[in-house]
Amino acid sequence: MRSEDVARYLRDHPEFFDEQAEVLAEIYVPHPHGGRAIPIAERQMVSLREKNKSLEDKLREFLRFGEENDAIGEKVHRLALALLSANDLQNLVHSLGFNLREDFAVPHVALRIWGVNADALMLPEFSPVSAAVRDLAEGLQHPYCGPHALDEVGGWFGEQRPALRSYALVGLRRDKPLGLLAMASEDPERFYPEMGTLYLTRIGEMLSAALSRYAP
Repeated sequence: MRSEDVARYLRDHPEFFDEQAEVLAEIYVPHPHGGRAIPIAERQMVSLREKNKSLEDKLREFLRFGEENDAIGEKVHRLALALLSANDLQNLVHSLGFNLREDFAVPHVALRIWGVNADALMLPEFSPVSAAVRDLAEGLQHPYCGPHALDEVGGWFGEQRPALRSYALVGLRRDKPLGLLAMASEDPERFYPEMGTLYLTRIGEMLSAALSRYAP
């Protein structure tokens, strides 16, 4: 008789152990971690303890993820307040850069804006950009995270560019494209292709809404 036949019989006849209760006390099975043989009831207890530990580990992981998400959510909230409190474009740009660097620990931030009235502001954020950058911003339906950036975008980071290994690019738009937010790091795992982009999307939406106040 094959082991599969025995297993099938026991599944099909659950009354077997009611009729042969003494068999349970006589069956010994190998310990799952080696060593002595143990009664089947003790083996079940070992399995239950292992399942319980696995569930506890998953619960701790869920709690850790929840705490991390709460912390990020608080940072996004502070950024939103900073953008809302900015009383002009120059303060808006400053608040964005400050919060991304200080609160989110993003080492390098670059921003280019072209869809607003900023003729009087002599800031790099309002420097002209090529059609390729405009097309990139318009085509980004979701934030890009990965090791590559257009040469022009990489140039926004100046002398740090050769050391940069990962980028996050967020298109800014309301009714029309407004600009492009670029973040970069020397760490290749800081912005990687498989990472979640929910909070990057929200930051882009908040910044776009704040910039739209200055759109022509």
